[in-house]
Amino acid sequence: MDAIVKTLAKGTGEKTRPKPTREKAEAAVRTLIEWIGDDPDREGLVDTPSRVVNAYEELYSGYDLDSAELLSTTFEDVDGYKDMVLVRDIPFTSHCEHHMVPFIGRAHIAYYPTAGVIGLSKLARLVDIYARRLQTQESLTAQITTALVDGLGTRGVAVMVEAEHMCMSMRGVRKQGTSTMTSRFTGVFHDDEAERQKFLLLVRPDYSR
Repeated sequence: MDAIVKTLAKGTGEKTRPKPTREKAEAAVRTLIEWIGDDPDREGLVDTPSRVVNAYEELYSGYDLDSAELLSTTFEDVDGYKDMVLVRDIPFTSHCEHHMVPFIGRAHIAYYPTAGVIGLSKLARLVDIYARRLQTQESLTAQITTALVDGLGTRGVAVMVEAEHMCMSMRGVRKQGTSTMTSRFTGVFHDDEAERQKFLLLVRPDYSR
């Protein structure tokens, strides 16, 4: 049953490939345990392959979710509200596609509605759809933005992502506490500097031009 063709979607491009069986996935974990120099049959590790595969199903569950479906329902009965909608400090955990180690941070999302608004929790769920994949922070920022533009037809979208990458903290240069910031602006946020500044000041009150 596991050996089915699964759609692995990242951004706007979609690739189809056969999904390996669970048994193959667990065997791969056993191989890695042996490769690092430990014994996969010792008491503390004998069930680790199964646990790792279970964890991967949760950590990378975004591949099974559809952002267009998430954003398909809007609420129009908002008394004509047309101003900015902002949800900030949305926590997320993702995994670097280069080293498969975590990067952890917060996303800030704003948009100007046209015909209606979406439920606020859906913005947090949208972040998770793309964060729970192998990622770069730049792609994560772009994918959230594109999904909102395509799904809502907004007058403008602003997305800022701040994160600490364990591939810098745990290995390599080992600089703990270093944060990376990425942002993308469309519509009025891109064209009007005053709107961009308004977003930045709401997200980071200490921001100065």
